[in-house]
Amino acid sequence: MSVRFKVISSNNLELFEERLNRFIDSLSLDDVLVDIKFSTAAFDGVVEYSALIHYQRTESWSERSS
Repeated sequence: MSVRFKVISSNNLELFEERLNRFIDSLSLDDVLVDIKFSTAAFDGVVEYSALIHYQRTESWSERSS
């Protein structure tokens, strides 16, 4: 298994959600989503939305049995 991390951030909530959903949809069915940490920070009245995604790449069952 290969441990991976991905950071997604945006100061626009809809764009943040779109990026997060697009990344989650791009994961293989064999990948394991371990954890997601969310954070917000305000800078000069603008909110920055961030997510740290921890996931693992695994081999598919068909690859293991070969």
